[in-house]
Amino acid sequence: MYVHFIAVGGSAMHNLAIALKRKGLNVTGSDDEIFEPSKSRLSQNGILPEKIGWNPDLINDKIDAIILGMHARKDNPELVRAQELGLKIYSYPEFIYSQTKDKIRIVIGGSHGKTTITSMLLHAMSKLNIETDFLVGALLEGFDCMVQLSDAKYIVIEGDEYLSSPIDLTPKFHWYAPHYAIISGVAWDHINVFPTFEMYVDQFKIFTDKMEQGATLVYYIGDSELQKMSPKIRKDIVQRPYDCPMFIVENGVTSILSERRKYPLKVFGKHNLQNLNAAKLILNQIGISDDAFYSAMATFKGAAKRLELIAENKSCVAFKDFAHSPSKLKATVAAVKEQFPNRKLIACMELHTFSSLKKDFLPQYKGCMEQADEAFVYFSPEVVQHKKLEEISAELVRESFATENVTVFTDSKSLTDRLKEMKWENANLLLMSSGNFDGVDLNGFASTLLK
Repeated sequence: MYVHFIAVGGSAMHNLAIALKRKGLNVTGSDDEIFEPSKSRLSQNGILPEKIGWNPDLINDKIDAIILGMHARKDNPELVRAQELGLKIYSYPEFIYSQTKDKIRIVIGGSHGKTTITSMLLHAMSKLNIETDFLVGALLEGFDCMVQLSDAKYIVIEGDEYLSSPIDLTPKFHWYAPHYAIISGVAWDHINVFPTFEMYVDQFKIFTDKMEQGATLVYYIGDSELQKMSPKIRKDIVQRPYDCPMFIVENGVTSILSERRKYPLKVFGKHNLQNLNAAKLILNQIGISDDAFYSAMATFKGAAKRLELIAENKSCVAFKDFAHSPSKLKATVAAVKEQFPNRKLIACMELHTFSSLKKDFLPQYKGCMEQADEAFVYFSPEVVQHKKLEEISAELVRESFATENVTVFTDSKSLTDRLKEMKWENANLLLMSSGNFDGVDLNGFASTLLK
């Protein structure tokens, strides 16, 4: 089979390309820009395009399938050529479904926690020798690719609600038709494609409508939108609500309490423990006991950039996290403060995504960083301009967060200089962004601060 990727440099796209190459398919791809780590990983697997840019001459009738990424536009010359030739054009979630119709599909949806829950499932299944394929949003410890397609009975899929491709405006997770599904919670995101909260919530109801007959839905009982959605879900779908399990924190270590046993973990925070409970309930459905699950999770360190420990000394720990939406931000700040109640918490976040920089969306951040002792918020006016959004001011951002502990920076160096001036004794640092604070090596910077 010959597959060509249009916009092969994307995070999910390049991992799928690598997975298909390893499966023995003939794989080519193109893109008008490819950054690290995609560039090196494509090169190592013999898929990196010879030239950067679009080349319609690459498209011919020998290609069995085109996989189209969101980065491409509707008028992409390679896409136009493929349409002229009548080639089969897939979005990557559509292609994933086409390759997994005969598998038992476990799909994790929700506005937050998807990558962590997916990672937890894969970690436990690996430890318990349950063979599974997967599609996950972050590179995990012990895995060298974010996608695997084999002859495994199961596939675990992180179900993103964003659109599938420029010519397929279906939210990605609507393609997957799960046998087992999780919805971790609903908090408005992707405001550029779902301009009202109601439109956004509707996508999760549609997700449940598309589940297989007799499927099982695991959902967070503490989410008000999911509580309202529950009675409207198809009667053949088995619903399993979850909450936070019983736990204890001793000397900075969180342990689950279950059936008079204590299971120490390397992860912490109520949000992480809720995620853990969701993963456990799914694996319970396929015959895994609580004891086997918790024992397997003792070595789980978390997904990359999800409360990832990047530096520490005797009295200070630094974490980085992908948190950028209001719900993720609030949960992550709370988790670190609850785990280390006697340490000062310096929390830094970057407004980086389209939604987070949109003037109408900023009020959603009210109170999100109130549990930090000091909260620093950074945004780049140049990025706002590049995204063609209405100009926002530092004062507007500070008013939107609406707590006295917040200081806003519009210059990355000013923020890092401020952090360098602080005394790092009995204080923790939390760096949160889907970017990197305008080019900061977060791991190296944190290590230098804590020396």
